[in-house]
Amino acid sequence: MTHVSATLLVACLTAAPVAFAQEPVPRTSIDLPAATPETGTTSSDSVTTAPADAAVATPSPAATSSDTPPPVTVARPVAAAVPTPIDLATAYQIGPEDVLEISVWKNPELSRTVPVRPDGKVSLPLVNDIQAAGLTPVDLREQVTTKLSEYIPAPEVSVIVREVHSRKVTVAGAVKLPGRYELKSTMTVLEVIALAQGLTDFASRDRIVILRQNGQKTERIPFNYRKISDAAQQDNFLIRPGDIVFVP
Repeated sequence: MTHVSATLLVACLTAAPVAFAQEPVPRTSIDLPAATPETGTTSSDSVTTAPADAAVATPSPAATSSDTPPPVTVARPVAAAVPTPIDLATAYQIGPEDVLEISVWKNPELSRTVPVRPDGKVSLPLVNDIQAAGLTPVDLREQVTTKLSEYIPAPEVSVIVREVHSRKVTVAGAVKLPGRYELKSTMTVLEVIALAQGLTDFASRDRIVILRQNGQKTERIPFNYRKISDAAQQDNFLIRPGDIVFVP
């Protein structure tokens, strides 16, 4: 009995170790319905999902497709600014007594510095008499260019106003220094009265009137000096060339 036990003990010690198999991790199966012709999906009996503790791979930014075009930004059209009409008091128009320099490029014999006559015209070689009063320098340049085109191919004409003497306003009545004054820039009624050294002590400040020629008619525009000084509702409007400021 002792011999058998010793033999059995030696056999156990010399035997190879037994490897224990590890139980596999259970996997979950979800049954999906079969694909139908209407949906056009691929049929599958089941979908095997990984365990909850399995790592989920996420695509890196470099792995995304670089062929995708960037979004196109369409700029909204901007409405063009509507030009506003220029006030006649600020739009310079050539008038009698103005001095103009009219030059024709590469034709010095056709270039002249001429005054505007009382009838509003100027005289130029080849062109003869041409109307200048009432026109802007740009308008006069276009007309001279058209006239010279009959004699010179593609003439280049420039019109420069050298001296301004036609923009005048008359201040009459109860002012300290009545007379005619040249408008070197846009001026209001109060500024023109200041040119005449202001009102006298006996001036009717609430009965001032501006006489403005409008075609064949004379327009009368009342002006109340008292309302201006009292900050009341009275516009200190712009004076136009040819206006007459009369202070009774």
